[in-house]
Amino acid sequence: MLNIVLLEPEMPANTGNIGRTCVITGSSLHLIEPLGFRINEKQLKRAGLDYWPRLDVHLYANVEEFYDSIGPDARVFYATTKGKNRHSDVEFRDGDYIMFGKESAGIPEEILVEHPDTCIRIPMLPEERSLNLANSVAIVTYEALRQMDYPGLETEGDLHRLEW
Repeated sequence: MLNIVLLEPEMPANTGNIGRTCVITGSSLHLIEPLGFRINEKQLKRAGLDYWPRLDVHLYANVEEFYDSIGPDARVFYATTKGKNRHSDVEFRDGDYIMFGKESAGIPEEILVEHPDTCIRIPMLPEERSLNLANSVAIVTYEALRQMDYPGLETEGDLHRLEW
């Protein structure tokens, strides 16, 4: 299982979409306050559709509480446009945490500078700022799951009305 961490998320629609991705992939969602919305907001529930009640979600008052809860041996990767490592070049393992920053500012550099070897980035054109947060979470989550051979996930589908 992966652990997706959102540090001070601001947009309920993105968080709802990320929650849906977590449910579909068997990942846990960790939200670090302050949040830019209320958990019960309609936009959050709409984006998460009927998946939200099945989401394994954890809420923390601040980043220190988050770190205290996961312990010193937990592996945390920091998704940032400032990272030196590509998201596809690190080796993800079951139980890893992948932190994403808020939409407007990313993860504070005070956190990044303490973890240079586990800062990862999604390659993109140099003149562009960043991808949408929900898209970034999906890209990194599925790369991590691909590396683990999609544990517990259905890898083949069936047609509804016809047969292959």
